[in-house]
Amino acid sequence: MASGMIDVSSRYSVPETLARLQAILKEKGIMVFALIDHSGEAEKVGLKMRPTQLLIFGSPKGGTPLMVAAPRLAIDLPLKALAWQDEQGQVWLSYNSPEYLQQRHGFPADLLKNIAGIPALLNKAVE
Repeated sequence: MASGMIDVSSRYSVPETLARLQAILKEKGIMVFALIDHSGEAEKVGLKMRPTQLLIFGSPKGGTPLMVAAPRLAIDLPLKALAWQDEQGQVWLSYNSPEYLQQRHGFPADLLKNIAGIPALLNKAVE
């Protein structure tokens, strides 16, 4: 985890993985801001890319205090989860660890609680 990136395997397809995550986020009242289908956009211009989609999500109530404390954190917020398929066909869900974001941007440790529960939600999506 030297890079701060966490990769968890998923037994679902890329679209299924993110659909499951979206349902979990909705249930928890966390906003989904965008879904970017990188591979779908590549296909539109005649390029091939393994399935790769990015979900951008968050909570202004949780994220705003973090950005007030460390304004450059806005480059990493809202949070992102990347579902992608590797060369062997395995699907992965990748994200920045909350601890990495705290270390990278130096926001107070007591604010880590605002995003600390996100890994559990992401892991639930791939169960």
